[in-house]
Amino acid sequence: MLRTIVPLNTVAYFSMEVGLHPDMPTYSGGLGILAGDTLKAAADLGVPMIGITLLHRKGYFLQHLNGDGSQGEDPATWEPEKYLEPLPQRVTVPIEGRAVTIRAWRFTIRGVSDNTVPVLFLDTDLPENDPQDRTITDHLYGGDNRYRLVQETILGIGGVNMLRELGYEDIQAYHMNEGHSALLTLALLEEQIQTFPPTHFTMQDREAVRSQCVFTTHTPVPAGTDKFSLDLVQEVLGKTRAFMLSLAECWLDSTLNMTYLALFFSRYINGVAMRHGEISRHMYSDYSINAITNGVHAVTWTSDPLRNLFDSHFPEWRRDNLYLRYAISIPLEDIRAAHAQAKYELLAKVEEKTGVQLDPEVMTIGFARRATAYKRADLIFSDVKRLKSIARKAGRFQLIYGGKAHPKDEGGKELIRHIFSAAEDLKNDVRVVYLEEYDMGMARYICSGVDLWLNTPLKPHEASGTSGMKAALNGVPSLSVLDGWWIEGHVEGVTGWRIGEAYETESNPEKEVESLYQKLAGEILPMFYRKPLDYARIMRWAIALNGSFFNTQRMILQYLENAYLAR
Repeated sequence: MLRTIVPLNTVAYFSMEVGLHPDMPTYSGGLGILAGDTLKAAADLGVPMIGITLLHRKGYFLQHLNGDGSQGEDPATWEPEKYLEPLPQRVTVPIEGRAVTIRAWRFTIRGVSDNTVPVLFLDTDLPENDPQDRTITDHLYGGDNRYRLVQETILGIGGVNMLRELGYEDIQAYHMNEGHSALLTLALLEEQIQTFPPTHFTMQDREAVRSQCVFTTHTPVPAGTDKFSLDLVQEVLGKTRAFMLSLAECWLDSTLNMTYLALFFSRYINGVAMRHGEISRHMYSDYSINAITNGVHAVTWTSDPLRNLFDSHFPEWRRDNLYLRYAISIPLEDIRAAHAQAKYELLAKVEEKTGVQLDPEVMTIGFARRATAYKRADLIFSDVKRLKSIARKAGRFQLIYGGKAHPKDEGGKELIRHIFSAAEDLKNDVRVVYLEEYDMGMARYICSGVDLWLNTPLKPHEASGTSGMKAALNGVPSLSVLDGWWIEGHVEGVTGWRIGEAYETESNPEKEVESLYQKLAGEILPMFYRKPLDYARIMRWAIALNGSFFNTQRMILQYLENAYLAR
């Protein structure tokens, strides 16, 4: 792994959400955690990068679950001044004809070798703004389409303006993490043309913007992109900027599609896993799309017992995650002992939060991620009677769940209620615990403390997924449908087990349920209880094969070689 990166100007990394600290509710899930892990890896490697996001004063939301699993939400208010440094600079962006003032707060990430990466959190809650404009940066993924477009204007155009005000002129690449920040291309185009209002621009102008932009798309379905009507765009951005988008031929059926805007103006485009790259090329056949598989920040997501174990065997792993390959030399009993400590810490946290005492001797299965229909968190409960039989005959097991449903996602909320109902039906045979308010802090406990990571997405909807990567770092193997990263990380019976058929086929729920039950009853539980050293060997392979590769250090180096430095 490189300690000093080849000469590179600053990379500006734009993301609507960034997860850096459990007490900073500036993220909702995988996209934000990926952004935070990316910026941390840049600091570790000494990559000159700056992150740009919104402050989200009221966060995503705090989740409350009642006795039947019904979800309630409260604002996740926090105090930015406890974690961030306010900067004196101010910029403005016209919104609906008003000049909206923006300030930035700075969070400084310090890497393992003391390199730093700043992250700017843009904030409109200023006394000089109209009351409605002071709330623009309040809620992550809240409000209606107008609120979303206004936020994305602040992020994209306001973000570029703030970079200029802070003296960032020579940017190597503007990296858009999803399409939310795609309006930054409009700001760059205005800089290129240098006349306002514009009457035209040339192909050379467009290429000048393209040469600066990198775009990572995360969604494997067209419905997952933000789209705004012509009338709304004219109202929010003004007719002149709407006209510029028209000149750039960025309208799709009188709709501004943020994904297509980012595609149109980017020199390098990538999906977030091999399979997702394939799907994206079919979705956007007019564009050249590559793939760089996601990773996770190894030091952040490895439990203390495993960190200590790695430190004692190959302390270089913190600055160079490839050293995790050498986990293959760690004695199996040491792997088991470190994991047992991580499991103890998880079960203690479960008891603290719920009052439920889980048995540390019982196989513990984890499923924790955003609660939405395609992730199928309740697939394992398809046949409750059979699950009871498996627990009685093959070996006891218990399940720990976590995850929020978006406030407007009724399907996701119903899924949580179904898990609560199944837990009641299974209570005498299989203990099931659902932890409310699943966040970065709790994720670290669950991903490291369970014995098996369960993942059952509807193919091919899992663009990448990173929770299983976090588990693998801690020696927790996966039992997963072949989708997203698991297509690349899966070695049957070595790094874990697959559910169902090959990744090229669409999901067949009946076959997948049958496969899940067969693997659990016929292979996993018998090995866990009767051949514990064989199970520990799989845990060790998960670290050595998957932990050493599916990390953000490797990912950043791929971005450097293929996206940031390439022209």
